[in-house]
Amino acid sequence: MPPEAGGQSADETRRQVLYWRLMSRLFSPDEQPALETASLGIVGDLGLPLALLDPGVSVDNLVQRFPDLAAEFEGLMADKEHEAGDEVRRAALVSKLLLNVFATGSGNVTAGQLESWKQDAAWFERGMGCEAGGLRHSPGNEELAKVLAGLEGDLVKRMHLREVLADPALAAQLTPSMSLIEQLLRDKSNLSGVALANAKALIRKYVDEVAEVLRTQVEKTSAGVIDRSVPPKRVFRNLDVQRTIWKNLTNWSAEDERLYVDRLFYKQTAHRTTPARLIVVVDQSGSMTDSMVNCTILASIFAGLPKVDVHLIAYDTRAIDLTPWVHDPFEVLMRTNLGGGNNGPVAMAMARPKISDPRNTVMVWISDFYEFGASQPLYEGIEAVYRSGVKFIPVGSVNSSGVQSVDPWFRKKFKDLGTPVISGHIHKLVFELKNFLT
Repeated sequence: MPPEAGGQSADETRRQVLYWRLMSRLFSPDEQPALETASLGIVGDLGLPLALLDPGVSVDNLVQRFPDLAAEFEGLMADKEHEAGDEVRRAALVSKLLLNVFATGSGNVTAGQLESWKQDAAWFERGMGCEAGGLRHSPGNEELAKVLAGLEGDLVKRMHLREVLADPALAAQLTPSMSLIEQLLRDKSNLSGVALANAKALIRKYVDEVAEVLRTQVEKTSAGVIDRSVPPKRVFRNLDVQRTIWKNLTNWSAEDERLYVDRLFYKQTAHRTTPARLIVVVDQSGSMTDSMVNCTILASIFAGLPKVDVHLIAYDTRAIDLTPWVHDPFEVLMRTNLGGGNNGPVAMAMARPKISDPRNTVMVWISDFYEFGASQPLYEGIEAVYRSGVKFIPVGSVNSSGVQSVDPWFRKKFKDLGTPVISGHIHKLVFELKNFLT
């Protein structure tokens, strides 16, 4: 198509109109009649349904009514080669995804609206080239994942959650997510009867779903370094055939055409012979909810492994020993109280007596390390534990977005100590623990 006056082609102009309309809708609730009329004409000329421009129609609903669009939304915004000549069509589809996900409006939100937004967010993730729910685990998309988590959290806060939970029909519309679980944990003391039962069901469902994912990760992660101090068991299944042949080659008889074996060699298979102790200390202040939930579930999984003795402590300004319930993360979460300040030395005072064999102990400390009082006392306690031989693992975040603010003073101290803070996806922590504990 020949360029219009000023050197801009008609397609470029149409793309600009669609994106101007998008920006207008994102930053102002008022429609711009000229942009709306022009956009209707463009979408009609492209042969796309006019519902594409209606933010009240979810992407999921649009795809149900026009199934052929599903393939076009998949990978729409992925970093890949796109066919030339379809830039205007792509602009119209991209505008739909962005408008439905990022223009969340204001005022009260219903359970149905929250679930509709979550479905649209899933289509947005597919448009980015990820599986639904996979954007948070996609390298390079941490900030975007954090924005989506923030939008969902805002929608949950704007919903009359107590009223929704008290109505079985409305509660049934909810699917658990981290934002929803955080609100449920914060508000659980104010719930009773049907509302509390529905809240517990949602928390239990979320815990079970996350546990299944983490259990798979634990099973797939390497099983640790072999303990070379333990002699290999001299049984047939451990026989190292290749090494046995190699070491006995000098016994080859050319006359008999036989290899005479006078020494057998076995594979090293033993790991640790005494139980390892895992001490998990979790900061339960409001900023650490995601990490707290994930690590509580992870602790329960390792508690189910042979020769692993797991202890769990949660703290804010006070500390509580949750070890009796470590096998059931649901019960642990129901006993936590989100919020409050951070008093790490109180938690350390409870954790240190649990260390009986330092070199056979790993301590995982999950916190943003912004202390209620002075930072030095907690660091001195941690340094003493580390110097005693305990494997100390500071964790700043193992959450949905992989983004977490950690006190810069502690971050530098831990790096100098040789125990840098783990932040990001939980598989980093799984790898560290699996290699130490098994």
